[in-house]
Amino acid sequence: MMDVKDTLIFEQTSPALVGLAYRILGSFAEAEDAVQDTFLKWSSADKDKILKPKSWLMTACTRRSLDLLKASHRSRISYVGTWLPEPLVDELKETPEDKVGLASSVTTAFLLLLERLTPKERAAYLLREIFDYSYADLAGVLEVSEAACRKLVSRAKKNIDVSDVRQNTPQDRQVELLGAFQEALVSGSPKKLGSLLSADIQLCADSGGKVIAIREILCGKEGVLDFILQTLGPAWIDCEQIVTRLNGQLGIVLREQGTVTGAITFAYDQEHLSNIYIMRNPEKLHRVNQSLREVH
Repeated sequence: MMDVKDTLIFEQTSPALVGLAYRILGSFAEAEDAVQDTFLKWSSADKDKILKPKSWLMTACTRRSLDLLKASHRSRISYVGTWLPEPLVDELKETPEDKVGLASSVTTAFLLLLERLTPKERAAYLLREIFDYSYADLAGVLEVSEAACRKLVSRAKKNIDVSDVRQNTPQDRQVELLGAFQEALVSGSPKKLGSLLSADIQLCADSGGKVIAIREILCGKEGVLDFILQTLGPAWIDCEQIVTRLNGQLGIVLREQGTVTGAITFAYDQEHLSNIYIMRNPEKLHRVNQSLREVH
């Protein structure tokens, strides 16, 4: 049994643990598992020997998340179609000062960039660039030298270009782009949306092979626009479309007869839509469904 003080320490650190684990794993369900395992380890730890409880908890959660990430990578080899990170209605209750930076580091586009990294590169990059760890503290978490940590972060930066996906697209611009997207779905007119799509826009969907969805990635304005007008518009005609914040930006949740059947997030290239991500896998929509029920 833990005393009240130790329980409070864990509860106060829990939002940061969930945020870190979610960014490492791209799955809220797996992030919760990592945090629960961290709690169990904390429960049985000798607190008298722990000088910095928050650092201890972050270290334990990072290592457990890396274990889960390695296991999930093996299962993704046989994944049907495109894999996308699990969407979530903004509920990461993190409280560091850089709220904008934190929001931009949970977008679908950013989480997909992290997929290019090895597990240790991903953890090193996140702890250094997002959670502002020193290289000395990072070395302790990853159990490698400071020099090795610098190399991990350097390799991560070379493998991903975060200049575009970490930008903070103004909300009024997001509202305009989403409005044009919804208008095209309803009216079937390409005029307004077409002018707001980047020339090399991409559209992809994650169904996990469990529901009907496009499996290949569509590239180019003409093909994407045609798919939106000819396929998505008619398919979603009876869906309730709920505009809400998903992964740090405005997105759209599709709901049919009270059940969430899709979640759409976007990426932006300057002032244009550069990517459309459609989550259709019902196993990855449970959290969004639950969150919307709590709100509505």
